[in-house]
Amino acid sequence: MTKTKAGNFFEDFRLGQVIRHATPRTLTVGDAALYQAIYGGRFAVQSSDRFARDVGYPQAPLDDLIVFHTVFGKTVPDISLNAVANLGYAGCRFLAPVYPGDTLSAISEVIGLKENSNGRTGVVYVRSTGYKDDGTEVVDYVRWVMVNKRDPGAAAPPAHVPTVPAVVGADVIGNAAPLIDTEAWDDDLAGSPHRFADYVAGERIDHVDGMTVEESEHQLATRLYQNTARVHFNQHTEAAGRFGRRLVYGGHVISIARALSFNGLAHAFHVAAINGGRHVAPVFAGDTVYAWSEVIAAEELEGRPDVGALRVRTVAAKNRPCHDFPDHDATGAYDPAVVLDIDLWLLIPR
Repeated sequence: MTKTKAGNFFEDFRLGQVIRHATPRTLTVGDAALYQAIYGGRFAVQSSDRFARDVGYPQAPLDDLIVFHTVFGKTVPDISLNAVANLGYAGCRFLAPVYPGDTLSAISEVIGLKENSNGRTGVVYVRSTGYKDDGTEVVDYVRWVMVNKRDPGAAAPPAHVPTVPAVVGADVIGNAAPLIDTEAWDDDLAGSPHRFADYVAGERIDHVDGMTVEESEHQLATRLYQNTARVHFNQHTEAAGRFGRRLVYGGHVISIARALSFNGLAHAFHVAAINGGRHVAPVFAGDTVYAWSEVIAAEELEGRPDVGALRVRTVAAKNRPCHDFPDHDATGAYDPAVVLDIDLWLLIPR
């Protein structure tokens, strides 16, 4: 018997298994400041207590993605410590605002298992939910991850691939934002004259700016979320791995793209849902991330005269500006520079 944990391998999971994850994490104004220092987000609601109070919040909420990454980080030691790759996300809903001083914890349920044909790995599907310490659900999502087997000869469980939603319905988003006082919303202070009615489906926005990933910053950010995946930290082992160096946590790229999107989507103050996402290619320290977005839909929300919802697809590319919107080619393959393709619902004042 050993007192240390090697993490779960594919054959350790079973359908319907429920895992309570260590360790509860209290997020503070210090965490918010560090998150902003790493990514440079400028959305007014998360940046200013005064602005947030004026438009209807009791104080500035924490950035939605630090909430997502913190809950995600809780799940890593149990779900993906022995992962080959995080394959995708679906059905992510932000259910309640999180403020400095709130403590988050997470629970996951295994909802699908499928061994790969090579017999050495399998795909594990989980639904993870993050809670405040009073039991309030703040975020839930499905993700699927390719995990190594401990023993390639071990018998695989019966395959079960769950059905995951292609998109979160617009009728079930928005509860994590209070009623917004659009008269008090100051366009100048928020950084743009463009509100909900100014965006149309099919519109593409080049976010222009780029951000270079630093080795120390991506590791510091990942530790901020208590994400223990060794591929992000241990150069001693990763030197002998597939890439010969540490990988940047995919969530780090998501947060960079979200911060860059301020230039063009400054009023899109709240990520209400993540419909789906794919890490198309790895990112390493020294790469510079650019991003562009396409408005897929603009939806009015029942009972919400204050805000509308933009369904936005954001694509990030490395070492390539996005003025010509790098995407799929005629064969359906991604442009070699594309590293992230994520589909979001964003709330924006009317």
